[in-house]
Amino acid sequence: MIYADNAATTKMSKKAIDEMVEYMEGCYGNPSSLYEFGQEAKVALEDARNRIAACIGADAKEIFFTSGGSEADNQAIFSAAKLGEKHGKKHIISTAFEHHAVLHTLERLKKQGFDVELLDVHKCGVVTPEQVRAAIRPDTCLVTIMFANNEIGTVQPIKEIGEICREKGVLFHTDAVQAVGHLPVNVREQNIDLLSLSAHKFHGPKGIGVLYARKGVVLDNVINGGAQERGKRAGTENLPAIRGMAVALEEAVGNIDSYTAKLIPLRNRLIDGLNKIPYSELNGDAEKRLAGNVNFCFEGIEGESLLLLLDDKGICASSGSACTSGSLDPSHVLLAIGRPHEVAHGSLRLTLGEDTTAEDVDYIVKSVTEVVTYLRNMSPFWRDLVNGKRPHVFAE
Repeated sequence: MIYADNAATTKMSKKAIDEMVEYMEGCYGNPSSLYEFGQEAKVALEDARNRIAACIGADAKEIFFTSGGSEADNQAIFSAAKLGEKHGKKHIISTAFEHHAVLHTLERLKKQGFDVELLDVHKCGVVTPEQVRAAIRPDTCLVTIMFANNEIGTVQPIKEIGEICREKGVLFHTDAVQAVGHLPVNVREQNIDLLSLSAHKFHGPKGIGVLYARKGVVLDNVINGGAQERGKRAGTENLPAIRGMAVALEEAVGNIDSYTAKLIPLRNRLIDGLNKIPYSELNGDAEKRLAGNVNFCFEGIEGESLLLLLDDKGICASSGSACTSGSLDPSHVLLAIGRPHEVAHGSLRLTLGEDTTAEDVDYIVKSVTEVVTYLRNMSPFWRDLVNGKRPHVFAE
């Protein structure tokens, strides 16, 4: 099996697994308990908080543990909106290709009277600092722009956007779920006020994440109950998962340079191979993208069929199309970069990892080429394209 869906989730590292087992078997006390066994767990919890903070250039008191990136996105955005509303500011800036954890939260805020402005990300899949500067108004309370896109992998100019927000006195949140552990992240240097991350994207466990909130940014509770996380996130802390996340993040951050040096040549080899398939195109900027991300559209096919046939060949991949979740709608990300519906349906996302080899890449290219040819040969839509009854979108 070739696993090429690391953007969806990653295999847990052996170090993270060993760490979790230790804290499930040996140090399983409740960190809120006053007796010694509980306080040992509390010390381990705060040690993990300090280590995670160091990995992103934050202070430990700015780290709040959550169930993952979606919860962190929700809390960050609702908190910033509430702060803005107190000062009569109800304008929020984001982009059209954010993760649904952000977009659906913004939809809720629109129903509460907030004015949400979604910036164009262009064909290249990158928003410019100039767009952000031009969009900020006196009543803007938040800019929320993802660090790296989860589908097409494009990386945004976060530091420059943060500088503009800081200059204008506007809170800046970034969904960094795809970036942390894969790109250098420093919340101080990059002028970030709020940041979301999720452990299972960098070889940690599922169901655990972090919301970073800069000192002075008051968080609004999404989960109410006990006084955990300094009263900002109720619920007994999942200490084994938190310890596993800390170990996985340290390991990932320490390996960013070697990880990038290995994956970029493999990514480019894969792009070059898939580019040889007629009437296909890479989605997003070829350079300003994550080291392991390759996302293509192919004319004349459906992404779901492509995925199922690749699975038969032992390749795990994903599609930009939402059809696998029961919807016939194509990916909102691909529509945001200007892909027409009929092309956006025929998309494929391949995300490489540390275990990917050149032989894997060559096999993927061979298999995708065979499957695309097979699907086109049985497609009435493709026959219409070949016979000139429909115009091609891509050049041959």
